[in-house]
Amino acid sequence: MHNSDSHSPNETPESGEQTAASGGELEALKAKLAELEASNKELREVVLREKAELENQRRRLHRDLEQARRFANEKLLNDLLPIYDGLERGLSVEGGDVISVREGMNLTLKELLRIAGNNGLVQVDPLDQPLDPERHHAVSMVEAPGKAPGTVVTVLQKGYVLNDRLLRPALVAVAKDD
Repeated sequence: MHNSDSHSPNETPESGEQTAASGGELEALKAKLAELEASNKELREVVLREKAELENQRRRLHRDLEQARRFANEKLLNDLLPIYDGLERGLSVEGGDVISVREGMNLTLKELLRIAGNNGLVQVDPLDQPLDPERHHAVSMVEAPGKAPGTVVTVLQKGYVLNDRLLRPALVAVAKDD
């Protein structure tokens, strides 16, 4: 007697269905793998573009910073040019009396102080003020009748503050104790 069943004797009907199901599952996993690989490739490209953009921004920032450093004093120097011109004109004048030369120098100094003030520079002139060790440097103590001890009686060299930061302390002589 022959078994008229088309299945092999070792194969059950259920195992054929499992094979077909496994094949479908395998195809689904292959499709999912291909999808994930494509997504991975896309993300890799995005990361590379972002990395290149960050590098370009870093280069631009470095270039802009270098330009700012190179030309930081442009406005100040442009403001100083009329003073240079005035000094050159004053030096080119032949003769002239002391009063007019002194007057020209005084105007030049006022203009320099105005420009410096516009750029954040403030002069420290502590005459008749108490000694401030943060802004003044006492180089000597002198007899000063009528002045309180520690009071600035002579300014040997004015000090300067740039935007609230001491640039140079004033050199002063102070009244000593009686």
